[in-house]
Amino acid sequence: MTLSQRDWFKSSRSSSNANCVEVRFAGGEVGVRDSKDRSGPTLAFADAAWVRFLHAVRSDAAARP
Repeated sequence: MTLSQRDWFKSSRSSSNANCVEVRFAGGEVGVRDSKDRSGPTLAFADAAWVRFLHAVRSDAAARP
């Protein structure tokens, strides 16, 4: 996957403290990078792995009081 500087976005829930990640959807994969170091390393996940990750995060958040 070629991860260009285009098509990256931060969550609308990102705070102003800049501790955020950016994601990009391309070619059946999801790229993830540090928003403070855009030229640094990037992780790439298969779409299915990303969906499982989001489901786990949402399930955990829903279980908290």
